[in-house]
Amino acid sequence: MTCAELAARIELLQPDALPRDVARMCLLLANTVPDLATLRDETRLAVAWLHTGWRLQSAADQHAAMTEELERLAQQDASRISPDQVRVLIRAIKVQSQVLQLYVGHPQVEV
Repeated sequence: MTCAELAARIELLQPDALPRDVARMCLLLANTVPDLATLRDETRLAVAWLHTGWRLQSAADQHAAMTEELERLAQQDASRISPDQVRVLIRAIKVQSQVLQLYVGHPQVEV
């Protein structure tokens, strides 16, 4: 299956999707399944679509939560960083790694 074929299938699933959203889902689905040809099957495409959507939503939610924590952290005195603040920074790196892994498709790096 080509990217164009997958995009056409995605547009059938979500006709009101913007072109950038269709392209994003093509990339995410391509990184989710080992063989794009399996997505010719309606059931497999639907399952992959749902799982990919859930992963994307989860990553977006985690990213939003971390952004809030980092904004609070940025308002504090940097010269008095605490162990808890270091943990916030490490979690932020992990969340960024998860988001990047969705798009790049490589295994997540352990931090």
